[in-house]
Amino acid sequence: MIRSSLPPLLFLDVDGPLIPFGAPPEHYPVHELGPGLRGVATNPLLTRVDPRHGSKLAALPCELVWATTWMDEANECIAPLLGLPPLEVVSWPEPSESDERDLRAGLHWKTRTLVARAAGRPFAWVDDEITDADRSWAADHHGPHALLHRVDARIGLTDDDYAALDSWLRRPLA
Repeated sequence: MIRSSLPPLLFLDVDGPLIPFGAPPEHYPVHELGPGLRGVATNPLLTRVDPRHGSKLAALPCELVWATTWMDEANECIAPLLGLPPLEVVSWPEPSESDERDLRAGLHWKTRTLVARAAGRPFAWVDDEITDADRSWAADHHGPHALLHRVDARIGLTDDDYAALDSWLRRPLA
């Protein structure tokens, strides 16, 4: 059952979508950390976070949720860089035997948790590790109201990604 009275969820990974990696370091622009963040932001890759992502994410018609191994550090380090308020954070379960089976089947370790967390609510998931196995599993267990959007980790979120997300999030539920 799809609950449409609430806005869709957008599960957001950090490494890849917001912190691009995998290309030569000189490929990435360096963004200034605000004066209040210089002491908190000890990860040198944080200068790759483009602060313009904040307004683009905030403009999407959804509830943003961190879906990252950064956990609460996403609210401490990433949200301030983007000018976002603290967001809800997905709690990841301890690894289990089903994770090992999923891995062999090509299923990402986040997939089951995010579908369960959505609990029938429409959602988009933005990550650089999404595969067709994840899309198929989500479709089988959540139906057509899930968008699993893969981002190129070398580039991060682009205007085309934001346009695709905005279009999907605004579409009418059938």
